Formats: sequence, C-alpha cells, structure tokens
Amino acid sequence: MQDKRESSYTLDRPQRWLSHKSIERRRKQGLPLDSTDLPVSSGYLKAIDRMINDANRNVKRSQTESMVIGTSRWNNTVLVRSADTTFLRRLGEQAYVKNCEMVWEAPDSIERQIKIKANAGFNSWDSLKGSFYGHGREQIEMLNGHRLHNIGCRGKGITIAVLDGGFQNCNVLPTFQHAIISGVKDFVYPNSPNFYQETDHGTKVLSTMAANEPEVLIGTAPDAHYWLLRCEDQETEQPVEEDYWAMAAEFADSLGADIITSSLGYTEYDNRHGYYHQHDLDGRTALISRTASMVAQKGMVLVNSAGNSGMGPWKKITFPADADNCLTVGALNHQRVNAPFSGVGPTQDMRIKPDVMALGSPANLISGRGGIVRDMGTSFSTPIVAGLVACLWQALPEKTALEIINLVRQNSDSYQKPDNIYGYGTPNFWRAYMIGKIK
Repeated sequence: MQDKRESSYTLDRPQRWLSHKSIERRRKQGLPLDSTDLPVSSGYLKAIDRMINDANRNVKRSQTESMVIGTSRWNNTVLVRSADTTFLRRLGEQAYVKNCEMVWEAPDSIERQIKIKANAGFNSWDSLKGSFYGHGREQIEMLNGHRLHNIGCRGKGITIAVLDGGFQNCNVLPTFQHAIISGVKDFVYPNSPNFYQETDHGTKVLSTMAANEPEVLIGTAPDAHYWLLRCEDQETEQPVEEDYWAMAAEFADSLGADIITSSLGYTEYDNRHGYYHQHDLDGRTALISRTASMVAQKGMVLVNSAGNSGMGPWKKITFPADADNCLTVGALNHQRVNAPFSGVGPTQDMRIKPDVMALGSPANLISGRGGIVRDMGTSFSTPIVAGLVACLWQALPEKTALEIINLVRQNSDSYQKPDNIYGYGTPNFWRAYMIGKIK
C-alpha cells in the first residue's frame, strides 16, 4: 500500500488491535507506537474487497474465488489470493497500491503428511539415571544456563512465540502435557486440516526449551509460556512464506510475546533462480529481514537460526538472519568447534554474524514420536539460546529488549575479538546476569 490513509485506527487507541500485554511491554521499555504499528488502511481493504467481489461474480463455481489471505501492519502489505491471472495487474493499477508481486503459484499436487503416532511414554534407554538434566545437560551447561535455573529463573512469566513449520503431536505427547502452551495459530494458506500432524521440526525445537522431564530432558525454559505459530509451508518453497512469517511475528507482537524464536531461513525459491543474492543480506532487502529488523523496535527479542548453508554454494547466513538487532545463532559440535554446515557472515553492510553459538551438531531433542533423538542444525542451537534469553529476562525484568541482546553478546567468549564464523562466541548466561545486575 502507498500509505495508511482512510483508516479507522489511530495511535491514541492501540487497545483496538494490541493486547494490554503488548502495550504494557512497549510502555515499560519507553517505546512509542508509530505508523508501522497501525493496521493496514480499512478504507483500502474495503476497496480491495470490492474488486474481489467484482472478480468473483465472473468466476465459475468450479473455480477458486479470490480472497484476502492476510495483511502486514509493519510492511503495509496485503496478501491476496486469486485464480484470475489479470487480477494482479488490475490491482497494481489502483492509486493506493505501491506495487504488486506474484509470491505464490499453486503446485501441481500436494502430498499430505502421514499421521505419526505418539509414544505413550519414554523408552527405558531415554533415561540417564542420576542426571537431573538428562540428555539436556550439555546443551545448557555449555552456556552456563543451569546456574540461572539454580536461582529459580526458568522462564516464568516470559512468553515465547515459536515460529515453525509444524508441531507434530505436541498436543498428545506426555512431555508437553506439563508445558504451558498458551495457544496456536496457523498462518499458512490453506490452513492445515490437522495442525498437530504437520512436520515435527517445531516439536523438536519446542522440546529444547519446554521439556521438563528429569533424567530424560530438561529444556532451557521449562516455566515459560509458549505460542506455537505455523508459518512455514512444508510442501513448497515460495516467497509467500516471508508474508506468513511477517504475519506470525506481528501476531506475536499483538498478543504480548517477549521473545520470538525462529528456526527458519530462506535463500532460494521453487522455479525462481536468482531471486536473492548474497549482496541482499543487508537486513533491509528481503521482506522477511525488514520485518525481523523491526522486532526489537517493538520491545521483543528475536532469536533466529543462522541457517545450514555453510557446506553449500551459498555458504552464508540465510534470510532473516541478516536482520538488525536480532540474535543470530550458529551451531557448535561437542568440542565447541563450529559445525561445517553453520552459515557464516558478515552481512552485506559488514555487521558481525552470526551473533552467538550453541550446541547444534548434534543437539538432543524429543521427536514427534516422543523419544529422545539427536539431530543436527542451527534450528536447534537457536531455541536453546532463546530459552536462556527468557531465563535471563526473568532475572532482569527491568531490561529492554536491546539491553538483553547486548548483554548476551557482550558476555560471550569472543566478544573482544569477534569474527564471522563464531560471531561473538559462546554466551555465558550466568555472567550476563551478574553483569546485568550491576549495570
């Protein structure tokens, strides 16, 4: 959209679209609302609806009607679906529309996930007798996060939004019956007919934080609240997923989340060779990165994976890991050496990336079947860090999002001599807490 005129919303009444928790989070951090916070103009949306209604009158019942899928406040964009190939051109001709882009084409066919049954309990070999943290011990101790747990900081009162592609069996696995899952939402079009039967990638991600099974797996933030937001389409890889991510991030903002953890990253799309180049890694070019660069401005901490492109032709971090003021996380092995697949920096504008490193080659997780598994990826080093960010913020509730981000960076073991493989190094969350207490 060109602007936000003809809107029924005003900045002096944000409670019409933001929760009390979201408004209070901004107030506490001294962050005023601005035009990016306003919803997309209701007047322009009505005009688009009229165009859609006109187009649908000419559509046969056997064809799919046009419709608005969603909007982005921060980017002032509207996502519209239409089977009419001329609709995009006609929409782009409207005076209130800045530009239009085709971001999704229907695939020839879609194969749905096969339902995976969940185990009723853990296997005998999943338990490590005498070890309270079980299989989660190394991944929390590497970051000195267990010491925050020892003083009662396990994420209580902090809300973490998990942006991912699926959360298979999180509704039935015994592990997550103790977790505080505040809600779920699907942003992928069409919504899944069975939210909890998509990929288990998000299940594994969630387990690194929310698991609370002594001698099996204790996550880094077992007392935090979680929102499970599906914004990755497993069946295709197309630019529309950036729109889904933006809508999910804004939803997290509106409900009052404190932290977003995202183990998603993009560089190439189906049948769109050359859509992105490495010189686009500036935190502003990609829609998803522009959105991610705004998260801290809204008072939230974004923890995002560096991506697993280190061994491929791309080599570098993926979008939106290039965002400003986010914690981009790379992966270490058990010897604290960078995993060869972990994406490297710098950004195009020469910012240090990744920011920090954590165990991800491999990490110990709980799968969609319910058993302990070892899996590789910055996807899993990222939520390990995100959970401890929640513990740190619980311990230092007066800090702003930017102050928390800087504390994590400044108390990492390579802060004095950062590079673009390890970033600022491995964070020491206990030291971050001790320094944060006296600053």
